[in-house]
Amino acid sequence: MIELKNAIFSYEDKVALDGIDLSIKKDEKVVLLGSNGSGKSTLLRLLAGLYFCSKGEYLFDGELVNKKRANKEFRKRVGILFQNPESMIFNPTVFDEIAFSLREFGFDTIEDRVLQISKEFEIENLLKKQPLELSGGEKQKVMLASILVYEPDILLLDEPTASMDPKSSGWFVDFMIDIKKSVVIATHDLNHAYEMSERAVVIDENHKKIFDGDIEVLLEDLDLLQRANLIHKHKIRKNFYDTKYHLHNKE
Repeated sequence: MIELKNAIFSYEDKVALDGIDLSIKKDEKVVLLGSNGSGKSTLLRLLAGLYFCSKGEYLFDGELVNKKRANKEFRKRVGILFQNPESMIFNPTVFDEIAFSLREFGFDTIEDRVLQISKEFEIENLLKKQPLELSGGEKQKVMLASILVYEPDILLLDEPTASMDPKSSGWFVDFMIDIKKSVVIATHDLNHAYEMSERAVVIDENHKKIFDGDIEVLLEDLDLLQRANLIHKHKIRKNFYDTKYHLHNKE
């Protein structure tokens, strides 16, 4: 479904992605791991047709994606959720927020579709509320519902649990496990990554892909995880003379 060939993207003269090769099949879930500034968000925006390769190629269903190809029909097939849900909210009520894309893409039975997905997401009680008054987790749920309601072929998620409390994060992980769709989830949370997908792709701080494979293999490679700045070690002082090292996620 998706294929990147030696994709390079630069902001003016600053490289954000450097020679990325990536293939994603239909209904495959991939977690995209990397520290802040590694290029995860840039890669998602490139896959969504919001950015375009400075060099290299992006193929979607075998067709080259460029400014002409990234039209309404393409955007109907690709849904992206940004890390900050407030950047996507501009409608007066939750109902209108979820219904907006349905109206844009010319769907029928809009009200039925909104009610159906709001039940699935357990947000029926929020439909008349103003989105900006919701909690961070509720906003993220609403924006995810507003994307999935038009049934895109691929879902791109940028740090989706960052605004969620533990209960909402648990709901989200369960939802991602069950969903039958191509999904790319950018995160630096190794615990959630392990729960949501068997395949991990790692981008390092030089904006290069340094791993693409089984996440269990990745989690055993502490040197690579440190190199990608996904974990770090520090001393835990037991007493004045005794210290030991401890590895954990980098927050």
